[in-house]
Amino acid sequence: FGGTAARLKLHDAQARVGELNRIAAELGREVADKAGRTVVVAGSMGPTGEIMEPMGPLSFSGAVEMFHEQAEALKEGGVDVLWIETISSPDEYKAAAKAAALAGMPWVGTMSFDTAGRTMMGVTSTDFAALAAGIENRPEAFGANCGVGSSDLLRTILGFAAAGTGVPIVAKGNAGIPKYVDGEIVYDGTPALMADYAQLARDAGAKIIGGCCGTTPEHLRAMREALETRPKASEAPSLELIEAKLGPYSSETDGTIVCGHGHAHAAPRQRERTGRRRRPE
Repeated sequence: FGGTAARLKLHDAQARVGELNRIAAELGREVADKAGRTVVVAGSMGPTGEIMEPMGPLSFSGAVEMFHEQAEALKEGGVDVLWIETISSPDEYKAAAKAAALAGMPWVGTMSFDTAGRTMMGVTSTDFAALAAGIENRPEAFGANCGVGSSDLLRTILGFAAAGTGVPIVAKGNAGIPKYVDGEIVYDGTPALMADYAQLARDAGAKIIGGCCGTTPEHLRAMREALETRPKASEAPSLELIEAKLGPYSSETDGTIVCGHGHAHAAPRQRERTGRRRRPE
């Protein structure tokens, strides 16, 4: 993550894209090969941090070039799949997809949804599902990562499932809400909460489930135990159940249009709410 030339330039390391990504991949490959079981190594590729044309300076070809450079280095280091995440722009997503094709690598691509259930560039769950299903170099899976909390992320997952694309869905939520404590950012999600999140993510339709910011080995152990021991529900969770288990949503709606598909399209909430988006304290 943050391994493109644009991001490494912030540390005057833009000339080390190949070296740093290759070594990172080699370290992951070395650990995975010692696990005694099959472990898939994914090479994380985050956004460039630049705004795409015409709103910003980054051209499509420039984005492809940066992603391709990183992808080739991760491939050389031994990753099995490119894991493109925290994207907010459709054009940047397409550029990453093209880079994966140029590298001859399978890829998974997720976006980050925050304000009112949309990405920073205004993409809704419905928009993204159509993009992932219709893109030329289709991903192995698509979904949501990071964002503003597990409740919001699962509301987005329900939207993906309702779209019925047939592409496997990824849920990779943060471990709770970030808070500022004693000079550092900490996440308030307990292992028990993340276990509930994992169960609900599976029941909502996710096939690949993980944790993003704040997630620790303890969280992952609790998530795995929940998935292995708790029975799968016969139907998708309601918005009310998600809120009861994981906490309130940050907005009244996930940005999609209600179209008669029940809770899976996350309609605007019917009762009054006074809270706004929770911010670090």
